[in-house]
Amino acid sequence: MTAAQPRILLVGDVMTDVIIHPDGPLAKGSDRRAKIRFEPGGSAANQAAWLASFGVQVDLVARVGLADVEAETQRLARLGVAAHLIGDRDRPTGRLVALIDASGERSFYTDRAANEALCPADVPGALIEGASLIHLSGYSFFAASPREAVLEVMCRAGRTPVSVDPASAEFLREVGPGRFLQWTRGAAVLFPNEDESTVLTGSGDPETQCQRLAALYPLVVVKLGAAGCLAAEGARRWRVEAPRVAAIDCTGAGDAFAAAFLASRLRGEAIQEALSRAVFAGSAAVQQVGGGRKFIPADGTVHVL
Repeated sequence: MTAAQPRILLVGDVMTDVIIHPDGPLAKGSDRRAKIRFEPGGSAANQAAWLASFGVQVDLVARVGLADVEAETQRLARLGVAAHLIGDRDRPTGRLVALIDASGERSFYTDRAANEALCPADVPGALIEGASLIHLSGYSFFAASPREAVLEVMCRAGRTPVSVDPASAEFLREVGPGRFLQWTRGAAVLFPNEDESTVLTGSGDPETQCQRLAALYPLVVVKLGAAGCLAAEGARRWRVEAPRVAAIDCTGAGDAFAAAFLASRLRGEAIQEALSRAVFAGSAAVQQVGGGRKFIPADGTVHVL
């Protein structure tokens, strides 16, 4: 994946996240105190911001509500991302409500809004031709118009490697795992988490998951959350354990993980080192609120328990 001044093209989503930390269980029909924050989000936007923080040149293509184009473009530019945002006149910017439990695990209510209107004409050919790597958000495969857009990108990618993050176990169940596997055929790297791997393979056994997915993709990297990660390339395996940390909010940890791995590989680092960097980034991300790029300590540490 090495190239002179490599650029990564991300095609996917921009969202506004509403992060809710309730003080207790839902009080049906009544009130429950909670801490509520609004944060920038969207899997592709999060990954773009993290990649830029790791020194990678990044282009992001996505749709937002027309009123948000200028503000979102400027926000992403401040993070080092070249955003190519299409303003939708009929749909607002996507919104997501994340309910965070005491362990930091999150559950989402998602309104994809403008993201579901992404179309092939939104992705400039020059960005595809200039990319060293193309990374696609799995969310783009779950609705007809953005799916047409990313499938067209894969067709036009030629020899440029494509990586895919499946993004949502529940949406995989909705569309059917067989369809998703067919749509993403030809991708060089797949980044499922444990739940997504289970849906895609029909097995909860990590080794069976690796065998089945490695038969379809040259490299599979399974994100295991607090258990670290597992990677498969044919019959080869790599495993990295995660440090034990106090998780506050797991939103976007997988985005940080994927970005760190891709940035490391673009620098020519070996898979084992890339996995270690990815696990570190994910561990740092869960210790802060929100899914976008977060502060990583300058001394290269996380707060290990």
